[in-house]
Amino acid sequence: MHKVMILPADYQDCQDAVEKIFQTFSLDIEGKRVLIKPNVLRPARPEEAVTTHPAILEAVVRCVEARNPASIVVGDNPGLMGYGANEQSFERCGLLDASRGHYRNIGLDAREVPFDPAYGGSLSVSTDVLDADVVISVPKFKTHGLTGITGAIKNSYGILPGAQKATLHKLSGGQARFHDVVVDVFRLRVPDLFIVDAVLGMQGNGPASTELRWIGRVLAADNAVAMDSVMARMMGADPEKLRFLNRAAQLGLGSYALEDLDIQGEIIPIPDFKVPPLGEDALKHLSHIQKLLEDRSASRPVVDPARCTGCGTCVEQCPADALTLDANLPVVDPAACIACFCCQEMCPEKAISLKQPCCPGGPC
Repeated sequence: MHKVMILPADYQDCQDAVEKIFQTFSLDIEGKRVLIKPNVLRPARPEEAVTTHPAILEAVVRCVEARNPASIVVGDNPGLMGYGANEQSFERCGLLDASRGHYRNIGLDAREVPFDPAYGGSLSVSTDVLDADVVISVPKFKTHGLTGITGAIKNSYGILPGAQKATLHKLSGGQARFHDVVVDVFRLRVPDLFIVDAVLGMQGNGPASTELRWIGRVLAADNAVAMDSVMARMMGADPEKLRFLNRAAQLGLGSYALEDLDIQGEIIPIPDFKVPPLGEDALKHLSHIQKLLEDRSASRPVVDPARCTGCGTCVEQCPADALTLDANLPVVDPAACIACFCCQEMCPEKAISLKQPCCPGGPC
């Protein structure tokens, strides 16, 4: 059975909860090379709940230090194309200090590994990930516009440095195939332990939404499918309607069935939690839900001039070259846009929303 822990915690006392996790899962760390991978989407303040909170990361680092590893590396590849933004992201998020001297820019060294020929036949994965004896994934409790939730499985998308993440968005060509790609990247190096920052979570149109929810929990599991299924249930979502979870289960990566889970704690659904529409295939019999999915795939980015600073980040990060700056405001080419949502995800000012063509305020 897959073991899952649900522990009450806040950012002031989370060290005790994290220590209980390490006592329960008993990872063999002594003398091993350990990689700790938080969720570092982009430079964001801790209170924005876009990234793993520094208090959770520091608690994990301290627990690993106490178990005499040979080495510790704390790193991630933020969703930016430029390697230079890596340390900037960690510093802005408060994660550089929380790493306690173990931070490393893992985007500077990578090795090619075989991958699906439909996506070029290979991918570059950070060497520190591939060389680690133990990988501890520390994701954030969040929603995601494409995958419904972003947790244990989606956090591994950050093992890819540079522009590859955006390129895979483009090559996947749609919501369904992107779910499959996320799982295929995850299984390149399956982490050994998952510890989720669910103290302050994110709902709505994540992974960079302004709608936050206090949850007051730290979650842990020895299996990613089990972990994400518990997250989904807490959000009030059915795990069976998450395509990436179905694919992961079919590939033998874990189970989301309650009878296969040893849960320490209680799954309490969060009232009125806002989750994006889920499951293209599972919901086809519900016409109104299917229409929401179709509308979402037809959506295009629209800029809020009051928030936009004209920094050009969205233009630089667009894998389809569908955005240009006109009078310091991004303008979308609807025909070129692939609805990958990278622009919304990477906008530092949260100035981009997604709207259907010709709806009020949307592009035509």
